[in-house]
Amino acid sequence: MADVPSPLGPEGFQAATNVSRETLDRLTVYAELLKKWQNAINLVGKSTLKDLWRRHMLDSFQLLSHVDRANGSWVDLGSGAGFPALVVAICSEFDVHALESDQRKCLFMSNVSRETSANLTLHRGRIEEITPFSADIISARALAPLDKLLDLAAPFVHDATEILFLKGQDVDEELTKASKCWIMDVEKRCSLTSEDGCILKITGLRRRSSSGEAENHE
Repeated sequence: MADVPSPLGPEGFQAATNVSRETLDRLTVYAELLKKWQNAINLVGKSTLKDLWRRHMLDSFQLLSHVDRANGSWVDLGSGAGFPALVVAICSEFDVHALESDQRKCLFMSNVSRETSANLTLHRGRIEEITPFSADIISARALAPLDKLLDLAAPFVHDATEILFLKGQDVDEELTKASKCWIMDVEKRCSLTSEDGCILKITGLRRRSSSGEAENHE
């Protein structure tokens, strides 16, 4: 998947990812519903619709190549229009949980989930107000600065949780700020869809105590 054309269409997406025809058909249903609902609800940036399959579908799908397991619980923070939550749910065996406070976007994701038979559980409300549960994978895309994301993710983390955040050109500055409050193992990996973008893979997350040492998980 080194050379990804832009704009990318469904056939190009399939060639880049090797998904099955059935999976591609389900993603196409998702794409068509997105275009239809976009007329009434601002689901994604209007300019990105011209390159939907690269900017949103492939951008989300690439996360699957960065996890060390093929199933388990996947929590997506602030799912918005369903990226990456719905793409992961359609393209994998993960039990995906989408956390979103915007009721209109929740309605959209619910509709797509029903039409595509996606393995998606929708949690409506602010992330801070949702009762935490254990997540094997946690993801977020274009939601908040890293230090805020880690605050939101922490209640869902267990000892083996893998965290995947799609980040842009300010990632190093965000890492420096976040490291003042958090101890973590970080891998910065190149994005397939953006020269300025990267994927942060974080494991071993623990909060620093006032002394600067790691606090133990309860």
